[in-house]
Amino acid sequence: MSNADRRNRIEDDVFSYRATKNGMVLISWQGKQVTMLNGKQAERFLAQIAGLNDHSAQLAMAKATGNFKRGNQRLSQQSDKSSGQD
Repeated sequence: MSNADRRNRIEDDVFSYRATKNGMVLISWQGKQVTMLNGKQAERFLAQIAGLNDHSAQLAMAKATGNFKRGNQRLSQQSDKSSGQD
């Protein structure tokens, strides 16, 4: 097994993406938008992901999002709870 997904988190298909009409790519994690690509970045991402299987596509989306889970997700979860949303 490669070091890219040692904990098998990617196997759950946690990432998804959507290409918009204006050339942007929106990448979501568990249904929440975490990254927006546009211009050359979006074109490169779409070309890269075109022929990939599900697992490789998940790894590509994880790489494109970078290290987004550092610090602000806990505050977001707390504000959702305090506003009555789940």
